[in-house]
Amino acid sequence: MSDRRLDSSGDPGHGPVGHEVWQPPEMPDDLRRMGLTRNTEEGAWIEFASMLDGSKPSHVAVAWLILVAMFGIPLLMTVSQLLRL
Repeated sequence: MSDRRLDSSGDPGHGPVGHEVWQPPEMPDDLRRMGLTRNTEEGAWIEFASMLDGSKPSHVAVAWLILVAMFGIPLLMTVSQLLRL
């Protein structure tokens, strides 16, 4: 029994699946030693961030959005709690 997902679709623009299939980059050895893989939350974030291309404006915008969401919002919430005291 073969996996039909790997068969050619019959569309002229699609050929048989071969060695040109994209694979995500390997995690560096030091990250793997720490137990981070793309299947862990932190490893998935690291892999996603490493795939961003600084020459593309949309990737830069996404990087800034992630930076603000992950660090700016918690910082503002902490400062607002400290000012209430």
